Amino acid sequence: MNDGLTMPVVVGAVVGLGVYVLVRALMPTKRSALSQVARIDAMRARGTAYESARPTDQGSSGRFASLRAQVGERVADFYRQQGWEQRSLRADLAVLERSWEKFLATKVLLAVAGLFFGPFLFAIVWQLGFGSSPVIPVWLALLCAVLFFVLPDLEVRRDAAEKRRDLRRVIGAYLDLVSMSLAGGRGLPEALMAAAEVSDGWATQRIRNALADARITGVSQWQALGQLGEELGVEELKDLSASLALVADDGAKVRESLASRAETMRHRELAEIEGSAGEKSQSMLVAQLLLCAGFLVFLIFPAAMRVFQV
Repeated sequence: MNDGLTMPVVVGAVVGLGVYVLVRALMPTKRSALSQVARIDAMRARGTAYESARPTDQGSSGRFASLRAQVGERVADFYRQQGWEQRSLRADLAVLERSWEKFLATKVLLAVAGLFFGPFLFAIVWQLGFGSSPVIPVWLALLCAVLFFVLPDLEVRRDAAEKRRDLRRVIGAYLDLVSMSLAGGRGLPEALMAAAEVSDGWATQRIRNALADARITGVSQWQALGQLGEELGVEELKDLSASLALVADDGAKVRESLASRAETMRHRELAEIEGSAGEKSQSMLVAQLLLCAGFLVFLIFPAAMRVFQV
């Protein structure tokens, strides 16, 4: 095939494939029974798991908000039809108290913006005289779209990791409070709720809401803590639920288990703090060495230039 025809054919094939994938993603298809059940569960979770995020969502209005909601629902339906659960990402969003549908809408809208940003960047570079191939804007558009589509995932994972560290610190203190309440003569359900009512922070509020929902639904409180750990992706809460289920009838064993678990979490936190402090000290040492090397080059360079000129 002639080289002059190869490039338009490749560009047309890439654009046609992108249009086909977009149409298939947005076209409503026949839902199976499994996807219908998943849709109902998602609608129920939308009203419970993100209850605290609703006051911030009500302030957004207008065409962009409605477009974002429609795109989010369509993309969420597509994910359910394909069986893409994304459990770790959903757990990160649950920790941050963000909506799954709005997160997907943000990813898609950013990807669309990347499709326009790539050719715009090429136009600037072409004006400077650094490119003339017609395939460059296509690859730039695809590259920017993929990059913009992935950026929200990185942001969510970073923020969720920081918030989980705060949650683990709160859990360690919470276990100490529960152990002291048990030593004071309270039962396990009362001690769990009393320890959660000490503070109004977001972590204790999530624990308190989970315990309150357990009373309404008739689930044991340690099972509610395990479900909260499953939702937030926190292994400490799931381990706590399993250990409490084994020794829930023996108050002395419960106190010993909680005290040992809180001590283990404190030691782990101290080890993480020491490790991060060591990393920061190493980075400071490297920065000081680079500064000293630059200062030595600044001192030696004039003398070296004189020697080489001679």
